[in-house]
Amino acid sequence: MGSQMHINRDDLVGRDHFIACPSCDHLADLSSMAEGDRASCSHCGHLLCVLHRAGLNRVMAWSSSALIFLLLACSFPFLSFESSGLKNVMTLPMTVVRLYQQDMPDLAILIAGFIILIPAMVLLLLFNLATTLAYGRYNPWTNVMCRFVFQLQGWSMVEVFFIGVLISLVKLGKTATIVTGLSFWAYAAFSICFILAITGFDRLQAWRRIGELQEAG
Repeated sequence: MGSQMHINRDDLVGRDHFIACPSCDHLADLSSMAEGDRASCSHCGHLLCVLHRAGLNRVMAWSSSALIFLLLACSFPFLSFESSGLKNVMTLPMTVVRLYQQDMPDLAILIAGFIILIPAMVLLLLFNLATTLAYGRYNPWTNVMCRFVFQLQGWSMVEVFFIGVLISLVKLGKTATIVTGLSFWAYAAFSICFILAITGFDRLQAWRRIGELQEAG
């Protein structure tokens, strides 16, 4: 059970409370963990999991809030630029459209996917999965949905996009007057809620709950 073992982490989490470190693949037994505990890899120190108290309820709250903020972020002006008497107002969906109109369809698809569509899909799955597990309504597709959630998380670029926007604002602020709209602040709130939702959905806690529901069913 050393770090040289390469295994399917999700399969191990769902069986006997074992988890493989995502950093070094060291196998750890977390069967003694209770709510509120944190576990780190004894081999490399990587944080393995945090069993949040009322974790599923928190995920439902953060994911639903993030979806509302994302809807607001797509419905109002994001930024407005004014330079030499010319003013341009942008929204998030308009950014994707403009890229497509400027013969950059690949970039338009990537932007739409990474900052809007994939995060929205992750949040919808998180909310449905957290609700299912919290209320004990196990379904045959629960395992598949749980795996899909963890796989999609790595494809979301919400925080990367927002940090890029902040850097751009600093640079453009020297040449133009920039006004942040309601959508900008809604996306900032969405980013925070999104991060809290995905970090609050602990892998071990999720698979442990699924195992309990499978045994009860």
